[in-house]
Amino acid sequence: MAQIAKIEQVQVEIKSHANKFHEIYSKKVYLVPEACPEKIKSIQVVEGDWKTVGSVQLWTYFIEGNTEDVKLVVERVDEENKSVTLKVVEGEMVKYFKSFKCSIQATVKDKGSLVTWIVEYEKLDESVPPPYAHLHFAMGVIEDVDAYLLKA
Repeated sequence: MAQIAKIEQVQVEIKSHANKFHEIYSKKVYLVPEACPEKIKSIQVVEGDWKTVGSVQLWTYFIEGNTEDVKLVVERVDEENKSVTLKVVEGEMVKYFKSFKCSIQATVKDKGSLVTWIVEYEKLDESVPPPYAHLHFAMGVIEDVDAYLLKA
């Protein structure tokens, strides 16, 4: 029997401005592999483009010593709240999760920004562990993208 959907989140304080961080995930996600090549091998557009809701992206990334592929649909882009929501539709993760969505939101702070990465998922069965490795991975990607933006 599948488990009821769960929500997990991580928050990372960054030095970059929220607008710049949001711009990467909403319009220029192709720069993420450049920002963290040891974590993200590539991101390709499969359908649509880099910034339109409904577009499909193929991410190839390295996690826990493995290379995984995931196909994501851009489900929502909220410019006002500086957030992007992506839904997993294919790849390694669908072997373990009935549904998996992640939202990335950047919030302006007095100094820098706060990035919140929220994962909403439903496991296929009780034996599947929560996606803590992916949340830890997301924290590293956020930090790498921040460092990349600060160099630009």
